[in-house]
Formats: sequence, structure tokens, C-alpha cells
Amino acid sequence: MAELRLRDAAKFLRIVVTGIGVVSPVGRTAAAFWHSLMSNRDAAGSAAYGSVRQSCAPVAAAEFTGRIDDFCDLPAGKRKAIQKSLKLMNRETQMGVAAGQQALEDSGLLAAYDPGRTGICFGAENFAVMAEDFQAGVQACSGDNGFNSDRWGQDGIPEVAPLWLLKCLPNMPACHLAILNDLRGPGNTITQRDVAANMAVAEACRIIRDGDADAMVVGATGTALTCVNQCTIAVDLDIADSHNDVCRPFDKFRRGSVPGEGAGAIVLEEMHSALQRGASIYGEILGAASASCIGQDRSVACRNGLANAMRQTLQRADLLSEQIGHIHAHGLGTVTSDIAEAQAIRQVFGESADRIPVVVAKSHLGNAGAGSGILELIASLLALRNGHLFPVLNFNEPDPMCPVRPVRNCNDAAGSSFLNLNMFGRGLASCVAAGVFRG
Repeated sequence: MAELRLRDAAKFLRIVVTGIGVVSPVGRTAAAFWHSLMSNRDAAGSAAYGSVRQSCAPVAAAEFTGRIDDFCDLPAGKRKAIQKSLKLMNRETQMGVAAGQQALEDSGLLAAYDPGRTGICFGAENFAVMAEDFQAGVQACSGDNGFNSDRWGQDGIPEVAPLWLLKCLPNMPACHLAILNDLRGPGNTITQRDVAANMAVAEACRIIRDGDADAMVVGATGTALTCVNQCTIAVDLDIADSHNDVCRPFDKFRRGSVPGEGAGAIVLEEMHSALQRGASIYGEILGAASASCIGQDRSVACRNGLANAMRQTLQRADLLSEQIGHIHAHGLGTVTSDIAEAQAIRQVFGESADRIPVVVAKSHLGNAGAGSGILELIASLLALRNGHLFPVLNFNEPDPMCPVRPVRNCNDAAGSSFLNLNMFGRGLASCVAAGVFRG
């Protein structure tokens, strides 16, 4: 009976966000990120919804080079340790570590918590093979007649760096952050691509409520710009014509997603502990859920999966639909995904969907896979803090098949709570509800 009472009490533990870290195409600090979202321009310089740029070349985190100077201000010892580890990180890992380190420094967490009670949970893509790691080996097996696979064992493998595998495993961001910061609490990596970030938040909240940690670093990282990742993404998504289009979520003339990259991280703490140490609080995580909807014939129903995730989240957060101030949509910019998402929102909110403003950071950033989900959550947390929303870029003509209300200017209020939505074309969906912190 006592154990049941403890479990019931854990359900009501309040979890708050006390640190934020950002590496994105439009800024690699939270302040720069928010300023860019509000400046009505995307990462390639396109003006706001009133005009469309003429190229949608992949959106890179151009200011992030992967060198130690791209990391936040660090103590000398930490700086030296990260610099030494950089050679064992691919770009996704570098961005994830930079964002996570930034969030930790922002929160002041490391000076206040027992390392054994501080954990980490990261969302990531799957196996991120870097073609350049094999370039020397391929060249050693190539001649006038092209690549000779029979020579690979003798001539190719010796040219491949023996530690190449450690650069591309998906758990490397969490691994490096835990080692660099002596985080000895629970650790996990979720590799569900686009829905991974919200699932990582849900996992971290569960760990805190179960009493297994007092604080958790939660983040996600991803890039769609490497050749291997682009091939993988092309299997599942409609990619916009790189010469003629941009990401236009819910617009009638959208033509596909735009590849991007980025990473973000937040620090989650139990509310009383955060208040006791005087932490600055960005917002509160109110609830989270994920769902999958795949038929026996392997058909997928993203609309139903997302609707189920939203309903579960609202129930767990004890929120009514009219209490949602805005929705941060997945907003992939493909025909089928946007229709499924918009109709799922309508399915859950009914006619209320006409009044709820919808924002989409992908119109500014492109699609960074797992990294997008956490950057979108951060964008909406910053909107809550500032009291107003940012516009959806490249939205010119509404699609009648997408009955939602994308934000067109900076005058819409952010409200006191929001839903952060993510989908993946294999019938997967995740949702997080967050709100303004009121002590």
C-alpha cells in the first residue's frame, strides 16, 4: 500500500526546464535563435511569408564548424577535454555535445547536483555512416577499371581508421556528454528519428518521477546533409526540388521537405529542487505521449497515430483543448504529411482548431530529423517566455485540405501552454505538452 501511495505521489511531481542549448542554422545560442525566428527570415535569407526564395539548398548550421570555439564558454579543463574528444565525433555528435554542454552551463546544474543522481536521455538518428571515413580505403582499391571489391580485405580495410565506428553510433552524443560532465545517473538514447526528441522528454520525466534521478539532460541531434542520410531520408520523404522550392508547411503549393541539420538540449529538474537552488525556469513539462498506428496489412495511419498521441498527452497533462495557447506542428511540408497532421489536429480539437495558432520552425530551419523536435520545443518555450509567437515562413495560400491556422505575423499571443507535435511516416507520432511555470 505504501508503494502505491508513492507511485500516486510521483504522478504529481512537477518537472521544469532550467537550461537550454541550441545549435541551429539560424543561431547557435538561445538568444540568437529566438532573434532569428522573430526577424522573419529563414536560414538562407528568404523574407517572411510574403515572398519565396528561389532556391532551397539544404539548410546547414553554417556558423557551427565543429571546432572548439563553437562550443560555449567553458572552464579550461572542460575545454581541453572536449577538444581532445572532437576527433572521435561526427558532425551530429559534435552538434549534440555543443547543445548539451550549452544547456548544462545555462542551468548551473553541475554545481548543484550529485552526479549519481543526474542522467541523460538523447534522441538521435540511426547509424550515421560518414562516407569520408571510407574514402582512403575505396581509393586504395580503385584503379583505371573502377572499384575492385576483391581488394577490400587486403588493401581497403587497413586504410580505414580503426575507431570509425565510435564516430557514428547514435548513442555517442549522450556518451560524450556523460563522460565529459561525470553524469552517472540513468542514460538512454532513443533512435526513432523525427519522433525521438519528444520521446526522450517523456523518458526523462518518467525517470525523475520514478525517483531514479533528480535532474536529466535531454536533447536530440540530426543532420540530413550527409550523403548517406540523404539516401535514407529519400526512401521515406518527398524532398523539395532543390532549385525551385522552399519548405512551405500547410501551403497549397508545398512540394516537399527541405533537408537541414541542428541540435538542441534542455535540462529538466524536479520543481522543488530547482526552486531551492534558485534556478531560472523557462517552463514546465505538463505531459507527454507517443503512439503508433500500423495496420495488419502494414498500412500506416499517421493521422490516427498523432491524434492518439495528442489525446493521451492532454489527458496526462490534465488539460482541456481550450487551454492550449498554440500548437507547434511537425510541418514537414510534404503533401501527405501536412494533410494527415492538420486533420489529426482537427480530429482532436474540432472547430477549436480554427482559433488555435500554429507555428512551424521547419519553415525557418529545414528538417533536421531528430534534431528538429527538440529545437521546436525550445522555440515554443522561448515563445512562452516572450509572450508572442513567430511567423510561419513561405505560407502564402492555405490548402483547404489542411484546416489549421498558421501564424502569419508576430502579433499572435503564445498563450500559457502548447503542444509540440512530431510525426514519422511509418505511423509513429509523439507529443509533449508544456506551459508557463507558475509556482
